[in-house]
Amino acid sequence: MGVMAYPLRYALADLALALSRASAEPAEVRSTAARVAADMIGDGAGVQLLRDDGRYEHISYHHLDNEQSAPLARALDRAGKSPDDEYSTTLAASRRPIVLAADTAAGLGAPELSITAAVLCPVIVDNTFSGYLILTRHTPDAFYSTPEVELARDIAGEVSLAVASARAQERLRASEERYRRVLETIPEGVLQLDPEGVATYANEPIGVVLGMPRAELIGVSLRGFLDNVGQKELDRRIAECQTGRSTVGATRLMRADGSRRSVRISMMPVRDDNSEFGGVLCMITDTTDHIDARGLKRQLDHLRRLDSLGQLIGGLSHDFNNLMTVVAGSADMILGSSEEGSPHEQLAKDILDAVGMGRTLTHQLLAFGRSEGNRPEVIPIPDLLTDVQTLFSRTLGEHIGLDLTFGADIWPVKAERGPLEQALVNLAANARDAMLHGGMVRVAATNEVVAPGQLAEGAPTGKLVHLVVTDTGAGMDDETRRRALEPFFTTRPTAAGLGLATTAGIVQNLGGFIELESQPRLGTTVHIYLPAAEQQKSPSGDRREKGAVIGRVLIVEDQPDVAQLVQRLIAPAGYEITVATDALTAVTEVASGARPDLLITDVVMPTMTGPELAGALRIHQPDLPVLFMSGYTAASLGPQLHLDENSMLLEKPFTRSTLLGAIRSLCGPQPVNGGSQLPNGGSQLPNDGSRTR
Repeated sequence: MGVMAYPLRYALADLALALSRASAEPAEVRSTAARVAADMIGDGAGVQLLRDDGRYEHISYHHLDNEQSAPLARALDRAGKSPDDEYSTTLAASRRPIVLAADTAAGLGAPELSITAAVLCPVIVDNTFSGYLILTRHTPDAFYSTPEVELARDIAGEVSLAVASARAQERLRASEERYRRVLETIPEGVLQLDPEGVATYANEPIGVVLGMPRAELIGVSLRGFLDNVGQKELDRRIAECQTGRSTVGATRLMRADGSRRSVRISMMPVRDDNSEFGGVLCMITDTTDHIDARGLKRQLDHLRRLDSLGQLIGGLSHDFNNLMTVVAGSADMILGSSEEGSPHEQLAKDILDAVGMGRTLTHQLLAFGRSEGNRPEVIPIPDLLTDVQTLFSRTLGEHIGLDLTFGADIWPVKAERGPLEQALVNLAANARDAMLHGGMVRVAATNEVVAPGQLAEGAPTGKLVHLVVTDTGAGMDDETRRRALEPFFTTRPTAAGLGLATTAGIVQNLGGFIELESQPRLGTTVHIYLPAAEQQKSPSGDRREKGAVIGRVLIVEDQPDVAQLVQRLIAPAGYEITVATDALTAVTEVASGARPDLLITDVVMPTMTGPELAGALRIHQPDLPVLFMSGYTAASLGPQLHLDENSMLLEKPFTRSTLLGAIRSLCGPQPVNGGSQLPNGGSQLPNDGSRTR
């Protein structure tokens, strides 16, 4: 064996060299390995490898007797088959050669092939079974010695290395081709510059940006397309890339035809084969035609965030009002059972006062945050300005003073409260931004009768409410003032440019008119004119008198704690009460014959809304009075709530007195000795309610 070691070592080295030369072509690797294995060990040898899909590809087989090569290749070929046969699974599991002799070897092919001995050696690529090398002999009593099996194993190892190299080169070629296609098809321009800024590669889009064919750009310095400032900036960025950092920035390029384009350039360092700085790769995006589009997208994203914030505010305020309802009702019950002048009475009053302030705040947030779907309402200006005073103060901050001036005789306006409050808060925010070092905001309201032609063309006439918002800020020049109401116009790079534009849109939607009065360093005054609402005397007999005393009340509320509270608040008045936390159960009970005298229901519920529930119950009782409860304001609920003369809305949070007052207003006097039982003897809906006398 010592004498044979050197020739075998040389033979394996020759095989490795031959396989490395053939590694660019996988088929050549297989045929070379099969031919060399047959020459080195004798008789026949084949290489059977797996494809990327996990099935065998065609075998490469060579026999020293060429006439036997073709029939043996056909017999041994497993092309298209999965490696789930006994030999493949054993090779994959053990990763050791399988030596066959006599009958087991003959089973590899037809009897006429006379296979008397065989060896199968696994080919392992990247630690994965990827096929096998097979050796065959055909003389009687043939066998493979241990050195021959080890040599076959060494040959299979060389095949493994060659296949791994071939596949790596194939992946590299595919990666390079993908990289080339990406560079040629992306819309951005790509330039590779040497350390001096001279182009060594250019793709098609950069030729369009610079106004030159890409072939003519090679060998041209990028400095020729930059002014003096741009050239200095280029030198600075190349020097920064030389330290290993990437840079991104905007500049202006001068095209070959003399026109200028705004571009954004990303530069990243490129290293040569010796890991030395070899220049920079530039990604150049033409932004000239997209600046406005990007700005618009930014503003639309801002609007979407505002809308999401409004929905979040509305949902939180609704849930908070449910909690405040429980607090207010409990405090009211404590107050009713406390001795006059006792500490408990004072504590209950303090809680109710805090609930009142919380109710005002949440209703402002609801109106402000959920403007879509609101309903116009008659708004007294004193109430409006008093309500927004807190929002104004929070918006302006402590360094800016606030002065509100209005008379008690100011006419009301008909508008959606949420958008109108938003318009005023937008004006406060603009005033704040114009007074970074402090100042004063004054808000005044007066009545005016405007004749045709007195204001600008298209402005309303007649009885108008004139709102004036004045600040002592930096003011605006004429050009800025003329464009201030345009959407997305702003003088501050971080601003959205929507504040005044939104205010103008809201005022115009209300049939009003807005104009600006401003001078640099002398502040800004915003004039808003809104049509006054017709003041109608509230009819005394608006709601028909309710003479009959009701007794049976059905409460439907998906929040159990709120439902329990309502039940406790009205139980002492003598009503026969049924509680349901599921609207569908209430519908089923009424359809079965239950006849409540009054329905008290939440508006927003998961399975069925309050108005839908009322409609379903009124199929059986057309004149059923309905008292709706909601954590949302009437304006915020919008069209989903329609109130007729036989229904009312009670906004959360409420107290016992307001709840009982609403019931009396809707249905008449309360019972003295309690109400009668519901039909079928029940005052409790199945699994959902409890009866309180």
